Amino acid sequence: MSSDCAFCAIVAGEAAADVVLETDDLVAFLDRRPVFKGHVLLVPRTHVETLPELPARLRDPFLEAGQRLATAVVTGLGAQGSFVAINNTVSQSVPHLHLHVVPRTKGDGLRGFFWPRTRYADAEEPASYAARLRAALEDAGGGAA
Repeated sequence: MSSDCAFCAIVAGEAAADVVLETDDLVAFLDRRPVFKGHVLLVPRTHVETLPELPARLRDPFLEAGQRLATAVVTGLGAQGSFVAINNTVSQSVPHLHLHVVPRTKGDGLRGFFWPRTRYADAEEPASYAARLRAALEDAGGGAA
């Protein structure tokens, strides 16, 4: 854990987040400034800054959780697909490894690596997106939390 890391604070329960998935090693939660509603960030509980630093024992669970989240944005939110990405150092707004899973639909306006940001309508809307994603993860087996 890093005392000045926003994602470590979420992992520790010291900062609020709309959690979608929790395991012993990983936490996934909604991005507060989503590209599109339902945009999820997957982080390791251990403070790791970049993908090359991810311990070998976490590689498979991290990717498997990313696969599950990519499926959940389709089944739970009605997206046609997803955009999945990791920034390492450059463009990494929080220096804690995080995998973006962004719901996509044809004609949604996302072009290349230009990421327009959107806002949730109110404080309750993120919770409804998180609940839908948790339900999709539960339906797919393995549980969400």
